[in-house]
Amino acid sequence: MVSGTTEGPSAATGQAPAVPQEHRLHETRPQERPPHDTPPFDPPVAANGCEPRPPVPGARAHSPADVRADAFRRAPMALAVLDRAGRVVEANDAFAALLGTGPGAGALSRVAAELLGRPGDETVRAVLEGRRAGLRRTRRVRDAEGRARWLLVAVEPPRADGPGGALLSVTDISARRELEARVRDLRMHDPVTRLPNRALFFERLASVAGPAGPEGAAEHGEHPEDRWPPEAGQARTGRIGVCYLDLDGFKAVNDTFGHRTGDLLLTAVAERLSRVAVAGAGGGRTPLVARLGGDEFALLVPDSSGTEQLTALAAAALVALEEPFDADGERLSVSASVGVVERPASATTATELMQDADTTLYWAKADGGGRWTLFDPERNAHRMTRQVLAAELRPAIGRGEFVLDYQPLVDLADGTTSGVEALVRWRHPQFGTLPPSRFIGQAEEDGSVVQLGRWVLRTACAQARAWQVARPGRRPIFVSVNVAVRQVWDSDLVADVAAALEATGLPPELLQLELTESALMGSAGRPLRVLQALSAMGVRIAIDDFGTGYSNLSYLSRLPVSVLKLDGSFVRSFRDDVPPGAADEVVVEAMVSLAHRLGLTVTAECVETAQQARRLRGIGCDTGQGWLWSRPVGPERIAGLLRQQG
Repeated sequence: MVSGTTEGPSAATGQAPAVPQEHRLHETRPQERPPHDTPPFDPPVAANGCEPRPPVPGARAHSPADVRADAFRRAPMALAVLDRAGRVVEANDAFAALLGTGPGAGALSRVAAELLGRPGDETVRAVLEGRRAGLRRTRRVRDAEGRARWLLVAVEPPRADGPGGALLSVTDISARRELEARVRDLRMHDPVTRLPNRALFFERLASVAGPAGPEGAAEHGEHPEDRWPPEAGQARTGRIGVCYLDLDGFKAVNDTFGHRTGDLLLTAVAERLSRVAVAGAGGGRTPLVARLGGDEFALLVPDSSGTEQLTALAAAALVALEEPFDADGERLSVSASVGVVERPASATTATELMQDADTTLYWAKADGGGRWTLFDPERNAHRMTRQVLAAELRPAIGRGEFVLDYQPLVDLADGTTSGVEALVRWRHPQFGTLPPSRFIGQAEEDGSVVQLGRWVLRTACAQARAWQVARPGRRPIFVSVNVAVRQVWDSDLVADVAAALEATGLPPELLQLELTESALMGSAGRPLRVLQALSAMGVRIAIDDFGTGYSNLSYLSRLPVSVLKLDGSFVRSFRDDVPPGAADEVVVEAMVSLAHRLGLTVTAECVETAQQARRLRGIGCDTGQGWLWSRPVGPERIAGLLRQQG
């Protein structure tokens, strides 16, 4: 008969339940008064203020006990008196009528026992014996016609100062619960698509994720009527999956055709995703489709069978959205990006799962959109590492965690080292030695590259001067330092260079600054003035990774550039299995010829074989750099190389 229960606050706090005053049964005691004083009670006054009619002569006087008994019997609320064992001693007519049972004590006691809950319930026993203030519970029952009804069941303990039993009161709250359910339905569903909204989605997700699983749902505020039990016959896999979907280009639909058309499109998308969910149940629970807001949807798969089920579901969703939509007379096409996460339910929380789904959705969009992407723990770890590095970058400069390695720049004509390129490394206490590719991008974003670049510049100049002093009378080598675009725009680079040269004593002609081709394109205003000032000081300017930018050579004649460094992608095509005169070699030869006509020298990067070096020398390239001669090494290794060179 009973299929649900909720115990109210009174049971937990030990306080008497807040039973409405008009439904409580009271015993009235006459007050003691002196003899010959006023009557034991004042004459009653009618509600309208008029004097009441006098008593009917000969009418039988009713005792207070008779009045109480009559009030108990006639009360509209279902009431019953229980003994210490929970048996019904007395019940009023409303009790039998509400619960659809006869007046017999046995039948009434069975009904009362079902309403009170489990046999031997210590909480109920404590109330019946007067050791607890009271309790209140909500029970879901079926009436004689099979209809579900909600009852509020309250029990008050026996009076401590007199005989009698506990008072059981039962109120039909079905209408109120139905209203609450309707309000909840409106609150938990999206008004446009009628799909579950973000609140209901996270409630359902919390009920199946985490170590507590479904039992932990109450901790997340789940409504007792909205538990998500497995469907009949379905096995519990203990896994969970989410497809987090975002429509590509939906904003353009809203902006072009208006919100009415946009809402119709969202509704149509919801219908297609719902059909995909039904088809993708795979014999288990149908995935929950929800609209999380804007153009974001999610499919939640409890007890998933593995990543294959989730990726198949994501692929099916993308296919379902490929066919154009008819919305408000417009034929519209949209695609979507989907982030897919699947894992053991006990190994995650709702928050962690959706954070990873959001990250994976971002990857799908970054990879071009219109696709699904599966969560990759290794890729995510790299992202997390990047966030850690971003937070530690500035303090690391002050802690001295950065060092410089140097890679030789070799004269292709005679094989001698004419210079070195300074390459910064981060010796991170947790992640080990990190190359610049792991942190320079972040340093550019947050501006710390200016501070780091200033340290690199001064350290490299000091080292180049030390090598010069250690080799008196021999040709000194120059040092090449990479300069970020932000250093040109956000700092006084000219002053920084001048200060570094003055502090270290390095001649300006032994310093080369490298900027990327794209950074120099269209140089005007401040950047151009900075380059001109540096060139006037005697510092050499080199264009790094030449050939990968705009490929517009006309600007070279306008810039104070001394060196072109050819990108390694050109050099890698100089393989033994590619005959001389191939396309890339012709391009490189043309660039070298142009550079020489402009008075520039050319350095080839990423030289790894002697064959590449010979062919580069054959087409006139001046300098080479790469693993053929040396990887980036510490300053002491460069000193040894210079000693061998003589």
